[in-house]
Amino acid sequence: MAYRFVLLLSLVPMIAAAGPKITVQGHRGAHAQRPENTIASFERAIDAGADLVEIDTWVTKDDIVVVSHDPKPKHSICKAPPEVNKAIRELTLAEVRQWDCGSLQDPDFPEQKTVPGAGVPTFDEVLNLAGRSKKFRFNIEVKTSPKNPEFAPPPDEYAKMILVGIRKHKLEKRVVVQSFDFRILHAMKQIAPDITLAALFSADRREFAAVAREAGTRIVAVHYKLATPERVKEAHGAGLKVFAWTANTPDVWDQLIAARVDSIITDDPDALIRYLKQKGLR
Repeated sequence: MAYRFVLLLSLVPMIAAAGPKITVQGHRGAHAQRPENTIASFERAIDAGADLVEIDTWVTKDDIVVVSHDPKPKHSICKAPPEVNKAIRELTLAEVRQWDCGSLQDPDFPEQKTVPGAGVPTFDEVLNLAGRSKKFRFNIEVKTSPKNPEFAPPPDEYAKMILVGIRKHKLEKRVVVQSFDFRILHAMKQIAPDITLAALFSADRREFAAVAREAGTRIVAVHYKLATPERVKEAHGAGLKVFAWTANTPDVWDQLIAARVDSIITDDPDALIRYLKQKGLR
């Protein structure tokens, strides 16, 4: 009997690993370790083994797609001269290049290492990192501002800009396009139905399937507090996948593992990968 018990315990990691894999997404790269949305941050996430690298896009005055979470410089993490302290959409690429988004350590991440002089990369430069490894995909969050619609191009134009970059690098099969603005998702589906889409939301209390129908997606990307076992099960029953964001601690990871989400978005992909390995889930 004792031998059987020990044998069963030894098989637990194998049984766990045999279940559906939970993919790991590096939020803004490896935000906990390098300045967010910088080339160094994306390289860190890729080298850590993230399955997806999550990025954010805006568009400059001269219609260049760039990678930044905020439409304006966030002064706790980016230095910008007064003359370019404006929204990205109001600046040319050359002007946006004057931002230094690597010299200041993010106060929310005390272990983050700065990268002095790191600027805002272009979408093209980030997609060029695809050659660093064939084992990851990009999760592209197309940013808009409901309160300031002038900060982004019209949805149809914006979707075309994103698609041009994807096709230039032949990454149609290696991207997910997500947005809180479902107009972007509909526009992308219209011009490129083969691109995988995800509906981002944080406060909608409807069934996930209802939101997915509205957005026209087969993936919902939800705030982790919405990803309860019941709601995830319902989503899976409707043929959907569930991404959960942004989870950074073991207690939350355990909740999401128990809920059987398909993917976890985290600021520290290296730590989450190690944690899943310890659980026999990777």
